[in-house]
Amino acid sequence: MSFDLRGAAISLSYIAAAVLFIFGLQRLSSPRTARSGNRLAAVGMFVALVATLFDRQIATFWLIALGIPVGAIIGVYFARRVPMTAMPQMVALFNGAGGATAALVSVAEYIHASSVGEVSMVASVAVVLGTAIGAISFSGSIIAFCKLQEVLSTKPLLFPGQRVLQGLVLLNALGLALMIVSGRMGASALWWLFAATLTLGALATLAIGGGDMPVVIAVLNSLTGLATAITGLELNNEMLIVAGMLVGASGTLLTLLMSKAMNRSLGNVLFSGFGAVKAAVTAGSNGTAPVAREATVDDTAIALAYARRVIMIPGYGLAVAQAQHELQALASELGRRGVDVRYAIHPVAGRMPGHMNVLLAEANVPYDQLAEMEQVNGTFESTDVALVVGANDVVNPAARDDPSSPIYGMPILDADKAKQVVVLKRGMSVGFAGIDNALFYRPNTRMLFGDARKSLSRLVEALKSV
Repeated sequence: MSFDLRGAAISLSYIAAAVLFIFGLQRLSSPRTARSGNRLAAVGMFVALVATLFDRQIATFWLIALGIPVGAIIGVYFARRVPMTAMPQMVALFNGAGGATAALVSVAEYIHASSVGEVSMVASVAVVLGTAIGAISFSGSIIAFCKLQEVLSTKPLLFPGQRVLQGLVLLNALGLALMIVSGRMGASALWWLFAATLTLGALATLAIGGGDMPVVIAVLNSLTGLATAITGLELNNEMLIVAGMLVGASGTLLTLLMSKAMNRSLGNVLFSGFGAVKAAVTAGSNGTAPVAREATVDDTAIALAYARRVIMIPGYGLAVAQAQHELQALASELGRRGVDVRYAIHPVAGRMPGHMNVLLAEANVPYDQLAEMEQVNGTFESTDVALVVGANDVVNPAARDDPSSPIYGMPILDADKAKQVVVLKRGMSVGFAGIDNALFYRPNTRMLFGDARKSLSRLVEALKSV
C-alpha cells in the first residue's frame, strides 16, 4: 500500500489555509487588528489556491492560467480605484460574483455528471440547492448594488400583486427542484430553476428599503457562503466546504447582530417593505410646522472651543463628502485644547457593517477614541457638544419616543440628550429609512448646512482663531 504524498500535502495545505482563515476572521473583530486579519486570510487563500492547482481532479490548466491574471487585474484595478464611499457597492458586486459562480458551477457539474451516467438523488439535491441559493444571492446582490449606487430608488419598490407574483415564482422553483431531484427532468429544468431563483432574489431585494441594505448584504453574504460550501460537496473539495461554511456562519452571525442593533426581526427586515411611507415630523404645540435653527461656523467653533467633552457621530454623509481626514483634524485641534473627544459608532451607520470604522481607520483615528453605542449612550447627558456629521436615522429620537414611527424601537445614539447638538448636513433631506428626523427641530439642535468637508475645514480654521 503506497503512501499518497501529493494527497497528504494537499490535505495539510487545506488545513493550514482553514486555520489562517479562522484566525483572520478572529482578528477582523477589532479595527486595531483588522489589517493583519485581512493579510492572514489572504495568505490562507493563496495557500489554498496553490494546493488546488496540484489536485489531480483538474482537467485543464489553460482556463485557470487565463483566469488568474484576468481576475487579478480586475481585482487590483477596483481595489485601487473604488473610493471608500463605494466600498459597500463593491462588496455587493463581489458577493454577487461568488453566488453566480456557485450557481454556474452547480449547473456545469450536473451537466457533466448526467453525461456519464445517472445522477444520484443526493447529488441532485446538492446541485439544486447550490443553483438556487447561488442565483438568489447573485440577483439580490445586483439589486443591492443598484440601490446603494442609487441607480434604483432606495425606497422599497412595491407594485400591486407583488407578493402573489413572488409566491408563484417560488412555487414554480419548488416544482422544478422536485422534478430535478426525482430524475424526471434534466439540465433544461435546471436552467429554468436558475432563471426562477434569479427572479425571486431580485423581487425580494427590490421590496426592501435602502435603510435595511446593511442587513441584506449580511444575509446575501451568508447565502453565498452556503452556496460555496454546497459547491465544495459537489466537487469533493474540502477547502470550498470549509471556506463556504466560515463565510456562511460569519454572515449569519453578522445578520443576527445587525438585526439586534435595529431591534427588528430578520423577517421584519426582509418582508415589511420598510421605508415605504415617509413619516412627517409632528407639528408643534401651536399647530405650526417645526423649524430647524441654522448655525454659523464661528458660533460652532466657539461652542467647540469652550466644551469639555465633544462626541462626534459620523454617518454616510461623511463618507460621501470624503471628510474623514478633516474630521480627524478637527478632533486633533480640540485634543490640543484639552477637550475630551470621542467618536460614537452606531452598528448600522453607513451602508455596510463596519463602514464607519473602516473610514475612520483610513484617517488614522486612534482606536481608543472609537466608542460603540452601548459604551457612549450613557455619556451624552454630560456632553457639551454632539457633532453629527452626515448621520441621520441612527440619531433620530423618533425611534425612541414615537410609537407611530416606522423605525420605532430601533436603538439609536442619544445625541439629542447632549447639551448642544450641531448637525453638519447639505440640506434637510431624509435618510435611507425615508423618514424625517425629529432631532433637527429640537431646541438644542443647530444645523450647519454645506458640504461636510468644506464645513469641517472652515471649523478647524475658525477654531484656531478662537
